[in-house]
Amino acid sequence: MMKEIDKTPNRSGEVVALGRLGFPVMLTQVGVIAVGFADTMMVGHYGVNELAAAAFVNSVFLIPLVMLMGLASGLTPLVGALHGRGESGEVGRVARGGMEINLFVGFLLTIIMGSIYFFLDRFGQPVELLPLIREYYLIILCTVIPMSMFNALQQTANGVTDTATPMWMILIAVVINIAGNRALIYGVWGFPELGLAGAGLATLTARLTSLAGMLLVFFFRKSYHPYAEGFRRGKGLGKIRWQVWVTSYPVMVQSGVECSLWSVGAVVCGWFGAVQLAAYQVMNTIGQLGFMIFMSIGVAIAVRVANYTGRGDMPGVVRAAYAGLKINLVLATAAGAIFIFGGRRLLELFTPDRMVVESAVSLILPLMLYQYLDATQLTFCNAIRGTARVKPLLWIGLGSYIAVGIPLALLLGQVAGLGNVGVYYSFDIALLVAAVSATCVFLWQIRHPIAE
Repeated sequence: MMKEIDKTPNRSGEVVALGRLGFPVMLTQVGVIAVGFADTMMVGHYGVNELAAAAFVNSVFLIPLVMLMGLASGLTPLVGALHGRGESGEVGRVARGGMEINLFVGFLLTIIMGSIYFFLDRFGQPVELLPLIREYYLIILCTVIPMSMFNALQQTANGVTDTATPMWMILIAVVINIAGNRALIYGVWGFPELGLAGAGLATLTARLTSLAGMLLVFFFRKSYHPYAEGFRRGKGLGKIRWQVWVTSYPVMVQSGVECSLWSVGAVVCGWFGAVQLAAYQVMNTIGQLGFMIFMSIGVAIAVRVANYTGRGDMPGVVRAAYAGLKINLVLATAAGAIFIFGGRRLLELFTPDRMVVESAVSLILPLMLYQYLDATQLTFCNAIRGTARVKPLLWIGLGSYIAVGIPLALLLGQVAGLGNVGVYYSFDIALLVAAVSATCVFLWQIRHPIAE
């Protein structure tokens, strides 16, 4: 049985509790960042065309992969509330229902993304990139279903406050991915030189490895036996599947529409050539440094809020959200300082091409500005997730990223002729709308709690 959360921590105790939950997730996210850094550095040093092709494919797959993460994250409040009440068997049944829902959606997204493959030449990307894009696209397509399964198991572990196990699985996958990149991109240690395709195969291998590790833990670790027993009780899951779906799909759609803005941004940048697209990829990779760390604290916020919600402790909900906001704003300041004072040096690690570096330098200011906005919207969106009253997230996403962000990306990037700089400023405005909206929704929810 996982350790119960502290019953009545004070404000400083809440910060400590969030840190204890969030730190393993943060290490996990640092591992994810390390993979992104390694992929971009190794591909970037291999060639500008390879870097630009990877930017396009990764941006296209950003939508389904993040949608799957959002879908799985809907499990956190359900599992967290059950864990808070000590209902271990039901945790396993919810985990099974969540796994089935995630597998189904993962299969559906694989079919959709497979269909898009036949229209890759319609996105207006440079013709010389298409052979690289097509090969890499098919490899990344094979990772969608393994990711859907891993996400469900990861969020189940997070919900029972075991954030350390997913951390170790991902850190192991990081080592495999980086070693695979070295071996398969450049053809060392007796392996063939596969370039960008080698990076894709390394990613596929790492994701399969992390899934296998989580499956072994869930079904064979002693502390997980109550959950595994519940998982095996497969009868009468219809109501649970529906509950998981209702809790999860707004988060999935919100995550997807948020990332659609970044994917549209990649398409728009591609209209201006390989250099601007490559610069966009490099800056997005660096930008993950802030986003992933904010998200790690967000996961801890969602777990704490879910546990408090399960016990009907509204003051605890408020305390967890505002403690998380303080942590994330401090982290946003640190991330912004890194981008301002070390941005150019970071960029030069990713590519030796001076034109790509100069193009990316122009994106540092808008990237720094949106650290605070991203930190705020992630804090309150995750607090809303923890309450399991997640339908407003759907409308926040549609309003902020679809209704505001995408038109602005087209207007500032293409019509105003600002290219990738205009695209990045559209991100700032969209995140501002999302941050204000999420804050208002959370404040309304804590003033209008649902009576248990």
